[in-house]
Amino acid sequence: MSSGMRIYKALTYYTLFLLMCTSLSAQDLVFSQYYSNPVHFNSAFAGTVAYPRFAANYRLQWPGLTNVYESYALTYDQYFPSKNLSAGLILLSDDQGNGTLRQTSGKAIVAYNLRFRDDWQLKFGVGSKFSQNRLDWDRLVFFDQLDPVTGPLSQTGTPNISSEVRPTTLTNSYFDIDMGFLVYNPRYFFGVSAFHINSPAYGFGVGGPEDPKNALPFFVSAHAGLQWTLMEDNKGVPTTFISPSILYARQSGFDLINLGAYLQKDSVFGGIWLRHTLKNLDAVIFSFGVNVNNLKIGYSYDLTLSNLGLSSTAGSHELSISFGLKALEKKVSKLNDCFSLFR
Repeated sequence: MSSGMRIYKALTYYTLFLLMCTSLSAQDLVFSQYYSNPVHFNSAFAGTVAYPRFAANYRLQWPGLTNVYESYALTYDQYFPSKNLSAGLILLSDDQGNGTLRQTSGKAIVAYNLRFRDDWQLKFGVGSKFSQNRLDWDRLVFFDQLDPVTGPLSQTGTPNISSEVRPTTLTNSYFDIDMGFLVYNPRYFFGVSAFHINSPAYGFGVGGPEDPKNALPFFVSAHAGLQWTLMEDNKGVPTTFISPSILYARQSGFDLINLGAYLQKDSVFGGIWLRHTLKNLDAVIFSFGVNVNNLKIGYSYDLTLSNLGLSSTAGSHELSISFGLKALEKKVSKLNDCFSLFR
């Protein structure tokens, strides 16, 4: 095979992947370690502790394909028992295609807790987010730029001309609203969340914000789980427990299911999940970490099982770190719930 043909095939594959990322850019991010940042997929999860808690998440998706997708998240949340209110903040950054498409956002969250029928509780959460997208048009390579011999460049080294029309603006900003609720008791929880309720304009379409085709697709998630407590400390706090859970998400006709279980034994935890799109098996997720003195550090690896193949994608990696300032808790709260895996 000639070097020109190898360049052509490599660039064609890379262009296909970039186009796929562009078409999926309207798909919301779902962390594999969703238990380490639950407010990201349901604002009602804000405040599972009554003191300030901070978390950082990093995701590297498919590094075998030139690090095309990196995500960063910083989170704060806290419960205020005297008001039955919780508050939270999320800062999120997505980098697709080594800077080709970048998204930066900040979200404020408020949630209200209501106790009813003995141990059952109901929680509502609302999030308001401001996001900005930036597209580096000059990094894109289109099919009509590819030459079978020289690739995207001419013999003189200049980029081949494309017929694709450059958008009038390469920056897009929008305001977004989401809502969610949780019903739970000391053994079970169930929740539903909905995002992009106000259908904000997204992307760089020629129709502008008024074009319905540029609206961010509605995103809905349902999630449930339970907690089997095997051992407790002298204060009744679970130290050894198993938490099976399931998360379902749907957007733009695309379905995602995460099903698995989390096990913690004293200060060590681990878990395994299966991710399925209802059309094909996507990945098996392995995680492990430590949880010591309100400091929790976790790592997970997504083993690719889809047609993309592990040899091409090299899987995906996630790292999470969270810590709580328990010394600032004014009064020790009795947490009558099943959220140990989220702490």
